Amino acid sequence: MPEVTAPLSLLVFGGGWLGEAAAHEAVRRGGSAVLTSRDPARRAALQTGGLEAVDPTDAKGLAAAVARASAVLVTAPPEAGGCPGLAALIPAITASGAWPDWIGYVSSTAVYGDRDGGWAFEDDELNAASLEGARRVRAERDWLDEGQGMGLTVQIFRLPALYGPGRSPLERLRDGTARIVRKPGQVFNRIHVEDAVSGLFASMARPHPGRAYTLCDDEPAPADVVTAYAAERLGLPRPPEVDVDDPSVSDAMRRFYLDSKRLSNARTKAELGWRPKYPSWKDGLEAMIAET
Repeated sequence: MPEVTAPLSLLVFGGGWLGEAAAHEAVRRGGSAVLTSRDPARRAALQTGGLEAVDPTDAKGLAAAVARASAVLVTAPPEAGGCPGLAALIPAITASGAWPDWIGYVSSTAVYGDRDGGWAFEDDELNAASLEGARRVRAERDWLDEGQGMGLTVQIFRLPALYGPGRSPLERLRDGTARIVRKPGQVFNRIHVEDAVSGLFASMARPHPGRAYTLCDDEPAPADVVTAYAAERLGLPRPPEVDVDDPSVSDAMRRFYLDSKRLSNARTKAELGWRPKYPSWKDGLEAMIAET
């Protein structure tokens, strides 16, 4: 994977799991990172973990963070009124007079909608089937339009289900909350959090303004197959099977079952020189099992 050669000053709008992982990677590479969060407790936790944090509603503080940033990553999900990162960052960029070298907007593969098990590519017509997906489509468009209008280097990253240590079928099996949700013909990809972060940094090293990339693994698979495999590897009984509409299935999980599609990461590999460390969900699960 290509390395960003100069020390990076990263601003992450959104202090969630992926944003924090990207911030730690920037620090690991000898750079610095600032994350945003509206929650004082979350900001304190990030600072305890060795990262800087700022309230995104603090206009002066955000403008100061933008002025220092060579790269800006937006991981906050869109709201009814649009992308909160766009609403806060564009005024901050204007106020600071600084222009980041790279802006990445993290979107979702929900923008592709249902493909009935077929393949989805970045240049396909977007056909979101959910409110979340529709908001992502709008946020992507708004960021690309703003980037073109202001001469900013904006790239879009579409991610499927994100997993990694502490957030995988392994934890749900161990705590007894896992369920096997069967939906005939349903299939989708995943991506390990480490691979998502490495894809973002590969783009920082090889920016392509206006480009959209799908960051995913190489092996789409039904969710019930993944859960059953994980249970077998842990030596635990298969969890109960439930219907997708069962109350025990969370809203977040249910959204994954709206669409059935296979995702291509060919463009990401070809243009960014990126390769996933965990090309298969089995690789990712086995690595986590080995670490426990």
